Amino acid sequence: MTTASSTAVPTLIGSVQRALRLMEAVGTHRDGAPAKQLAREAGLPLPTAYHLLRTLTHEGYLRRENGVFLFGAAAERLGGGPATPRPGVIVQSLAHWADVIGAPVYCALYKDGEIEMVAVADTPAAPAVHEWASFRETGHAHALGQCLLGQLDERAREDHLDRHPVRPLTRYSVRDRQTLLNRLRSMKRTEPVVERQEYAVGTVCAAIPITVGSAVAAMAVSLPLHQEERLLPAVEQLRCEVTTLLRSFVFSISI
Repeated sequence: MTTASSTAVPTLIGSVQRALRLMEAVGTHRDGAPAKQLAREAGLPLPTAYHLLRTLTHEGYLRRENGVFLFGAAAERLGGGPATPRPGVIVQSLAHWADVIGAPVYCALYKDGEIEMVAVADTPAAPAVHEWASFRETGHAHALGQCLLGQLDERAREDHLDRHPVRPLTRYSVRDRQTLLNRLRSMKRTEPVVERQEYAVGTVCAAIPITVGSAVAAMAVSLPLHQEERLLPAVEQLRCEVTTLLRSFVFSISI
């Protein structure tokens, strides 16, 4: 005799099933795919797909780059994929590079819609720039912030500038939002982002983008204006140092 319990259909969560269909669709595209294509392949209405993609991105299972969705760090960890660097390793490495390069070294992330300074290393002979105006709120005026904003898609970039409007900090600062956006769109990933006296008069800075998993990150060096001729060689030396270190660990990097 068949009992009710033996024939009961297991309780299934529809939203979880739909999210899994999207993840499967993402997995079929090595270079990522846009939301409309993923929705079509997963058999989902576009508004539903957008909500799920936004949630999966927030939780780190997906990341959005240049309008397409790819697997994020959380999804990579499920498969035993690349790990992220330990904070202690970053701090120690920055201190080493500041000593070797002879310039302050900075590391920052763009996390949860904000610029987050991870670590700064300097020496008595080469002190870091004094944070006289919040780095978080003035990304438009320093090389690290411009480098991070340059890695965002247009929507995220506009959202950031809505919350942190462009305002000149010095007479050399970018003057308005449109000028900044034009500058960000013209940036080439292979070239460092250079800022001259836009955040602090008498200081020049150069930053390079760092990709570790799904993180949007950047590293930078700063120098006094009278040492400007050292800026590009210093940031190229930093690029080489970072590449060498990160390739020696178990996570991937693209500079």
